[in-house]
Amino acid sequence: MLIRNLLICFCCLLAACSQHIKYKNPHVKIETGEGDIELELYPDQAPKTVAAFLSYVDSGYYVNSNFYRVWNDDNQAIDAYKARLIQGGIWETNHKLVMSLPGIPHETTAQTGIQHINGVISLARGKPGTASTEFFICVGNQHGFDYGGKNNTDGLGYAAFGRVVKGMEVVIRIYRDPEKDEYFDPPIALFNIVRM
Repeated sequence: MLIRNLLICFCCLLAACSQHIKYKNPHVKIETGEGDIELELYPDQAPKTVAAFLSYVDSGYYVNSNFYRVWNDDNQAIDAYKARLIQGGIWETNHKLVMSLPGIPHETTAQTGIQHINGVISLARGKPGTASTEFFICVGNQHGFDYGGKNNTDGLGYAAFGRVVKGMEVVIRIYRDPEKDEYFDPPIALFNIVRM
């Protein structure tokens, strides 16, 4: 009887602990008007990028933002190195905040080892070290965004820092929404990004 009760207590304690330790890496949920997208982030590989992104999530920056841009096979210049992605953030909903944030030190794919494959999330940027709240999700493998790739003239690529683990069908649904000149028409509602 005593052994049975101890075993039951141990099992209850183990279950309670496992509820608090869901994942090895942080997970966030992007809540959109077309469904939820769950991401796993990689702080061991891209510590500065993940820390900055999570600070924006925790600060509520993404509340009532949107996915506003899409690159597909039909809306890029003929001579462009083609890419497929959806881009979101607060550029259109809180441009003043975007412009006030310091840039994140650029962590290249050569440093992190995170390649731009299907479902990977990465930071949009101008010059290296200027990225902040704006991000994109790859639709298909996009190695032109990796270090040494052809999608950026400086050859340093973009800072990948996680990947979609649930809801890639939502990404594809958004990707196929109406657009005009690379911009969703209308933008896709992004209600919030929250930790899981």
